[in-house]
Amino acid sequence: MLTALQVAAQPSSADSLISVLETRQLSSNEKLALYLELCNVYEGNDSKNHMIWAEKGLALAEKEKNRKMVLVFTVAKIYAHIMMSDYDNAILYCGKGIELAKKENDKDEEAKLYMNLGVIYARKDDFITGMEYLWKALSIAEQSENRKWYSTILGNIGGFYRSMMNTERAIYYLEQARTIAEDIDFSFGLITIYYDLGSIFRDQKELDKALDYQLKALHLSRVLPDRESEVFVNQALSLVYMDLKDFEKAEESANECLRLAREFNDPRSILGAWNVLSNIYLAQQRYQECELAALNAWNIDSANLDLGRNITFNIAKSNLFMGSNKEKIGFYFDKYDEIMKMFTEERFQETMNDMEVKYETEKKNMQIASLEKERRLYFWIGIAGVLLALALSFVLLQMIRIRRKERRLIASEALREGEIGERVRIAEDLHDRLGGSLSAVKIGLKNAESLQIISDKIDACMKEVREITNNVMPRSLRLFGMKGALEDFCTQFSNLQFHFFGDDARIKDNLEYTLYCCARELVNNAQKHAGASTVNLQLVQSRRHVSLTVQDDGCGFDERTVVRGDGLQNIRNRIASCRGRMDIVSAPGKGTETVIEINIER
Repeated sequence: MLTALQVAAQPSSADSLISVLETRQLSSNEKLALYLELCNVYEGNDSKNHMIWAEKGLALAEKEKNRKMVLVFTVAKIYAHIMMSDYDNAILYCGKGIELAKKENDKDEEAKLYMNLGVIYARKDDFITGMEYLWKALSIAEQSENRKWYSTILGNIGGFYRSMMNTERAIYYLEQARTIAEDIDFSFGLITIYYDLGSIFRDQKELDKALDYQLKALHLSRVLPDRESEVFVNQALSLVYMDLKDFEKAEESANECLRLAREFNDPRSILGAWNVLSNIYLAQQRYQECELAALNAWNIDSANLDLGRNITFNIAKSNLFMGSNKEKIGFYFDKYDEIMKMFTEERFQETMNDMEVKYETEKKNMQIASLEKERRLYFWIGIAGVLLALALSFVLLQMIRIRRKERRLIASEALREGEIGERVRIAEDLHDRLGGSLSAVKIGLKNAESLQIISDKIDACMKEVREITNNVMPRSLRLFGMKGALEDFCTQFSNLQFHFFGDDARIKDNLEYTLYCCARELVNNAQKHAGASTVNLQLVQSRRHVSLTVQDDGCGFDERTVVRGDGLQNIRNRIASCRGRMDIVSAPGKGTETVIEINIER
């Protein structure tokens, strides 16, 4: 997604440009022009030399007080920091560049800088902040006649949506970007557009389309040339060939990715290339080579929670099929288990920390509201007279304290019960599901079961871990909010229909999480206890209110005689902590309808 100045010269011309600088008497403007051309030569090919000439150009431009060139070399320095994965400094210089662009009234540069801020935050896995900057960049680019940057920003937005697994929106923006880029023959922009489209079609198992787009991207990256793009396109291409069972070409592309990444000195790309190679070797049952490739990746970064899971699994599985000693196999299965627990605990702590912060915020809001009521009461009590004021103030203050304590207690109980419930559920899942499956694997090893049976059990372990991780905090809820999360949840049930009406906008995180948990609990009740054949889930959202309705055609119950369980009481506590209300209408044989309403403030 990184966008840079289009390279006009070949890397081989760097020596001749440096020779001109060293042997000729040049004016400051001529030196600045050569510095910029050298930056363009090394752009996407040699980050160290790119940084050297960007700094030389920036120093000279500042000395000459040439504000236009100061801006140009500030942007060049930002690109160098991004290529070196120095994101903090890249963000710092983006801020300086935006100030300069505004002073120069240079809308194109301003749009580019906001766009690159979006890319930087995406590389830091903060897609929400990144998307905010991209929308700001797009609003500026829409007012400009520079179609190249408008196309680039659209492509980056599409790439963001692809990373967030929103395929429909990703294709929508990428197709707009592709149409513009092909119309103006913008080769650099087309590389990432083709790459993202190819990746989407691979995810959708449309492998012929995926291969076509990745080959187009590879061709353009070589023509420009742009080695950084060539690295990640080769990695994507190797995955497509692997899915097509063309392992020879898959290995060839992965090795080319590894070679280029080493030349470019990019540890992240080297790690990714070794990881892909280990998958290719495993798919061909070349277990010794699989182990070696995975160990190379492990030695680069053993703390990577994302790729670490796949790397340790490949090492353990390849050793299992090679019949290596059980201690070695057990060691890497333990490492895999350790990484998975860290991954799960990290997501769990994020959820708990978010709940704690939201609870403290709500508590402060209640304190502020209570203090405002107290001031009003004191005013009227003062008018009534000193004696009457003392009597009334004592009674009213006691009532306020009681109500405040009740609200705090409800919020605290809801938080504590939610936290305890999550801990118990995760512990049970890890013990009952994952623990049991891993025990079966160990027993299988001792009893010398067939390797295929053990492999199937390990695959089942991985599937269960993914389910446990998703249950801790659904990724769709963090990225897309209630509507997206509930749509994703409803796909799990064939008899569950989801309807949304109103304003699709994000609200406070604690309200989104509370409503999602309530919806999930009510739907599960309808499926497990009510015996419902049809369940309707409806979400209505306006500027001030949000309403959640769950309706089923199950067995129902008599509200006057039924004993309320812990599940419904937990839901009531959660809703009470958000100052909302819940109504249930049910009768034997006539199903159940539950309505939750909460006031919201944006």
